[in-house]
Amino acid sequence: MTFEHILYNVTTRIATITLHRPEKRNALNGAMVAELQSAFQLAEKDVNVKVIILKGSGEAFCAGADLEYLQQLQKNTRAENLADSRALMQLMQQIYYHDKVVIAQVEGHAIAGGCGLVTLCDLSYAIPEALLGYTEVKIGFIPALVAVFLVRKIGEGRARDLLLTGRLVPAQKAEDYGLLNQVIPASDIASHVAKVAEDLCSGTSANSLKVTKKLISGVLDQSLDEALEQAAQMNAATREHADCQRGIQAFLTKEKMKW
Repeated sequence: MTFEHILYNVTTRIATITLHRPEKRNALNGAMVAELQSAFQLAEKDVNVKVIILKGSGEAFCAGADLEYLQQLQKNTRAENLADSRALMQLMQQIYYHDKVVIAQVEGHAIAGGCGLVTLCDLSYAIPEALLGYTEVKIGFIPALVAVFLVRKIGEGRARDLLLTGRLVPAQKAEDYGLLNQVIPASDIASHVAKVAEDLCSGTSANSLKVTKKLISGVLDQSLDEALEQAAQMNAATREHADCQRGIQAFLTKEKMKW
């Protein structure tokens, strides 16, 4: 599949999706959203892909919505804007519920929708110089879709701070808030993320990663008793999976498991 606004490649079970509009600071438009949907679908269907890295070309990770795209939205009908919003919603759901682990490699500013993409990833690493934030309220817009995920990720209080003020925070503050897993020097971030991805590929069960992601994402949608019952059901089902049987046998015989 040929893409215009992103790059997609697979190497040793790791798919790398790169936002590739460096002249526009990787700003999002309808075409890029559609291409991202296609790329994440490709990675999900590819049995040889176990981990996905999401990154940006050039100096920015993603500057949010493209200015020309924003101008077009003002001319849209309510139905057109709703369809467009739902397309972005579907991309967010796709990343959040993806079977594979998604890692954000943030080597520049991640603003508005760009910061939204970081929010959705399972693991996120950024360079110290990166600024992150949700600036929608400063242009009379709202961070509607990302708010649903951000509250889950960092809690209501911190989400209110970032979403209502629209302020940009340095990467270290974003880590303190729980938005990032770690801040890594620019000279080391590519190798660090690659190592995290490689360790996941070689040291963990693909089925266990998929089921654990499903378990985590479902916890907040249920009562405590419902969540525990679902966990018990998933626990029992996983015990019957070949990955679990192989892993336990290797542990008992003190053999190194090769996933």
